[in-house]
Amino acid sequence: MLTGEYLHTIDVKSRVFVPAKLRESLGETFVLSRGLDGCLSLYHLDEWQKFSEKLAALPNSQTKNIKRFLFTFASEVTPDAHGRITIPQGLREYAMLSKEAAFLGVGDHAEIWDAERWNTMKSGDDAAMIEEQMKELGL
Repeated sequence: MLTGEYLHTIDVKSRVFVPAKLRESLGETFVLSRGLDGCLSLYHLDEWQKFSEKLAALPNSQTKNIKRFLFTFASEVTPDAHGRITIPQGLREYAMLSKEAAFLGVGDHAEIWDAERWNTMKSGDDAAMIEEQMKELGL
């Protein structure tokens, strides 16, 4: 399970250190893709495969936009000897990443946010709203 929040600087070559705790769960090679809400997502290869198979089992007429959104910019990445990955320009632009990235472990995958955007997003968290959503879902 991927958990935690970590901040790391993006260098001039678009490389960023992936936190060791997240790398342990993601494996030696993992998938980097567009995520929802303007962030990037990191998936263990097995999780990505399961997700891909679920999409493939559904009618293309219902999933073609999802596939285009996720698969067009997705790539397998392997951290270098220092634990860094290079974020392709298209993904960097999509997530509006600047100098500092926030890595979030969110259960079955991790997310990468621009740190400033993440700080703004999390400052809007409303515990009462989250509690209500959990009740609605039976959690």
